[in-house]
Amino acid sequence: MSTSPATAPAGRSRRIRLVALDLDGTVVGDDLRIRPRTVAAVRAAVDAGVAVAIVTGRMTSSALPFARELGLRGPIVGMQGALIREMPAPGRPGLGRLLYHRPLPAVVVREALAWCRAHGLEPHLNHLERMVVLAGDSRAAEYVRFNAGRVVMVPDLDAWVRHPVTKVISVGDAPLPTRLLPGARADFAGRADVTVSHPKFLEFVAPGVSKGAAVRWLARRLGIDLRDTLAIGDQLNDLEMIEEAGLGVAMPHGPAELLEAAALVAPSFEEDGVAQVLEAYLLGGRPAA
Repeated sequence: MSTSPATAPAGRSRRIRLVALDLDGTVVGDDLRIRPRTVAAVRAAVDAGVAVAIVTGRMTSSALPFARELGLRGPIVGMQGALIREMPAPGRPGLGRLLYHRPLPAVVVREALAWCRAHGLEPHLNHLERMVVLAGDSRAAEYVRFNAGRVVMVPDLDAWVRHPVTKVISVGDAPLPTRLLPGARADFAGRADVTVSHPKFLEFVAPGVSKGAAVRWLARRLGIDLRDTLAIGDQLNDLEMIEEAGLGVAMPHGPAELLEAAALVAPSFEEDGVAQVLEAYLLGGRPAA
């Protein structure tokens, strides 16, 4: 596991054709901004003919402004891989066409809500491009800011669930979500896949949904060998795509499981880690900005 991507290893001869990028903590900082060198490196990769895709736990509508800033052209993967949309045509308002959606059955959603409450977590729902939050939730204003206003307040989450739902997300003080993860996976085995997208977030998605499965879907759609893919992430929900990609890269602040699985550990976000990796492996070692 290398920690210095300043130059690509001489033994790697395959050309990277697809890059999968996590957003928060990888491309986007706490201030919800992308560093200029990263924007330049991603745009240079796209101009060089590399397919670059955002693969995030966010709703695709929340990821869309970042995709536009980066100059991306291909699909956006949201909700840990449960939902994929085309990029809308340049200048076209609204969202791109829905390409893939695999939600959780309603009965499992209600069971997950009850499980989260019983274990001291505050749950809410993500469905398509809406966040559904219990009225009076203390974090409502934060959710509105984070999700560009696509938040629906309801008096009863369980009553709202009448159809399959894309994702259940629950919030708790760190390290509670991570500590609860093994038990949640055991209790929902075969009915939901459970992951941690942030030390404060425990999330439930349909069985078989993961960022790794999404990278496989993207590669198959584009006719790209998985050995020619690069994936970069920073949390446990990025583990499957880092394992799936030909070159899996972890941000240095990631959990131990992620760092151990990665072929490469990038420099820090503050050091333009994503940009350095793309410059080394896609741009011939030349700084993009």
